[in-house]
Amino acid sequence: MISAIAIDDEPLALEILESFCEQVDFLKLEKTFTQTAEARKYLERYPVDLLFLDINMPAVSGIEFYKGLPQQTMVIFTTAHAQYAVEGFELSAVDYLLKPYSLERFTAAVTKVRDYFNYLHQQPSAMEKHVFVRSEYNLVKIALADIGYVEGFADYLKIILDNGKTILSRMTMKGIASKLPTTEFVRVHRSFIVPLSKIESVRNKIILLKGGKEIPIGVSYEDDFMKVFGK
Repeated sequence: MISAIAIDDEPLALEILESFCEQVDFLKLEKTFTQTAEARKYLERYPVDLLFLDINMPAVSGIEFYKGLPQQTMVIFTTAHAQYAVEGFELSAVDYLLKPYSLERFTAAVTKVRDYFNYLHQQPSAMEKHVFVRSEYNLVKIALADIGYVEGFADYLKIILDNGKTILSRMTMKGIASKLPTTEFVRVHRSFIVPLSKIESVRNKIILLKGGKEIPIGVSYEDDFMKVFGK
């Protein structure tokens, strides 16, 4: 069960949110607040997993309130102002609900929360079957089995899937490598990570992947790659 509180200066918005939460069996809305000061006092005593947080509030904006929280808490920002989306996602929001939102849209957002919550709390020994990355202001769930290869650029990277789809994410190669199991993925170049299961052959420092994609092996990565591939 995922615990949550909601903060919004509009009582009607909180009533709608409460009604939606009652229709989700994995979510428990512990309390609602119209004042950020009261919410902060509550969180100091009773930390929760998730915040539903309105951005445009009179005393302190939802974004400023979230920045001031000491604990790492998942957040879904709710607001009638779409221009706040970019800044909200820069704070690692799980999702962003633009008012007025439907039950269907709400359910999609909290389902994303549940998946991310399970991902964060899985046992270290459990086999990770997917990875989460941020792309175009969304938290995207990607099945490891669907990754064809990863290509890095200056300040972002591309995750190319087997179906031809490309997911762009503003993160480093080191960052994505830390999310991928080392038994299944290997960095072979400063700009490429490949899944071992997709390698068809290796010849003249060139890796041929399923589907015909050729990936170069970097000089500084060659020894480590051959040790792993040789197994």
